[in-house]
Amino acid sequence: MQYHARVRRHDFAYDLPPQLIAQTPLAERSASRLLVVDADNEPNARDCGMRDFPGLLRPGDLLVFNDTKVVAARLIGTKPSGGRVEIFLERMLSPHEALVQLRASKPIRDGLEVATAGGTVRVLAREDDLWQVELPGPALDFFERWGEVPLPPYIHRAADENDRERYQSIFARERGAVAAPTASLHFDSKLISELESRGVGRSFITLHVGAGTFQPVRSDDLASHTMHAERVSVSAATCESIQRTHASGGRVVAVGTTVVRALESTAIGSKEFSSGWSGETRLFIRPGFRFQVTDALLTNFHLPESTLLMLVCAFAGTERVLAAYRHAVQARYRFFSYGDAMFLTRARLEG
Repeated sequence: MQYHARVRRHDFAYDLPPQLIAQTPLAERSASRLLVVDADNEPNARDCGMRDFPGLLRPGDLLVFNDTKVVAARLIGTKPSGGRVEIFLERMLSPHEALVQLRASKPIRDGLEVATAGGTVRVLAREDDLWQVELPGPALDFFERWGEVPLPPYIHRAADENDRERYQSIFARERGAVAAPTASLHFDSKLISELESRGVGRSFITLHVGAGTFQPVRSDDLASHTMHAERVSVSAATCESIQRTHASGGRVVAVGTTVVRALESTAIGSKEFSSGWSGETRLFIRPGFRFQVTDALLTNFHLPESTLLMLVCAFAGTERVLAAYRHAVQARYRFFSYGDAMFLTRARLEG
């Protein structure tokens, strides 16, 4: 059994003034603030900055990044009646078919043809909360050409040209995400050079973040929540780097919750960790989860009662994390995708 803690959705609530939700990125990627939560050495959270981050690591530690690339996944179309339809890519199914979210003022039906600037999108069938559609061209190319940057729903402005660069990490190379792995947005070339000079290693996984990352947990009973699926690929080379790091006494530092899900899914899903793993993960990490790979975590601040906040609480301890969040609110940290960051070490699990 992976879980033993009895927790409910409302255990992960906190009060957040709306004005603390970052609406734009800072002028420099590494200028963000950094809240340090050390489960072993510090009783309280410590205020730092991202430029202090190299000093928190040790020679021989390994940073693991998600190299997914965000697709311009939001597209506006019209029904034959003239009604507006928002098409939001979830993931590609085949070269010309995809799963999407559809939003319109009136119900969508099978067979509906939606006119877009790039051609007609035909609705094939419903699949739970999503729709299977046929596209006029290869899915990723079609959205890249005609879509716009899919900023999260809590950013209340239209995307602009700056977002095409800044809502993308400097390591982005594998197209397929519809939301950014936001912890990696804090890294620029200067920060990477400082980490390299300190003897900190670097490896990559690919997890294509889906729109389901923004879906709320609707049931207070977490056992009844169905986690959204996301595609993962963790190479044998990355797994071997992780094993070498642990063997030499170094720490595996996940840059973002997506990396944690990918690494822990690999530990669970692979017959032999060193050979790597790829597939779809629905892993729901919440308090009681026993981590096998990840030793430390760099992450942004997450929405109240979200699965991402639950993962962070599982990693560093619910009381400790929520106390740190209360401090972050009081100290006026910037929250969510374009906001500030936290660095956490793993709490020891009792029992």
